[in-house]
Amino acid sequence: MSTPETSGFVRIRVEVVLEVGDEDAVTRAALRRIAEDEAMPDAERTHAESAVTEDTAEALAYLVDPFSLVGEVPGVELQQASWSSERIDYDPDSPEWDLDEDDDDGYGADESRGGDDGYEADEDDERAVG
Repeated sequence: MSTPETSGFVRIRVEVVLEVGDEDAVTRAALRRIAEDEAMPDAERTHAESAVTEDTAEALAYLVDPFSLVGEVPGVELQQASWSSERIDYDPDSPEWDLDEDDDDGYGADESRGGDDGYEADEDDERAVG
């Protein structure tokens, strides 16, 4: 189905809102993950430990693994991933959080066709690979 006019690359956007019930548990898990990362340089480890201790959103960013989302999908290879975390005011009844506002399937016209709608990742607390 791939023609010279179409790309074999697909961008998938996922937005997740989590309610953190135990900030200490999240921080401990992030500190464990950092301690177990043998490839992390000492200077980066010190910075990471400080960041996850000060901010639960930063701790969650260390625990999120986009590779696990697509690692078992046959026929694809992850080329690039970025993700960020931030504290937000969340009201599930607010129209701002209505994921189906564009149309019935929850995707805007550009997104359902895989087009580029100018999305740029948040630069705060961003993790990037690729």
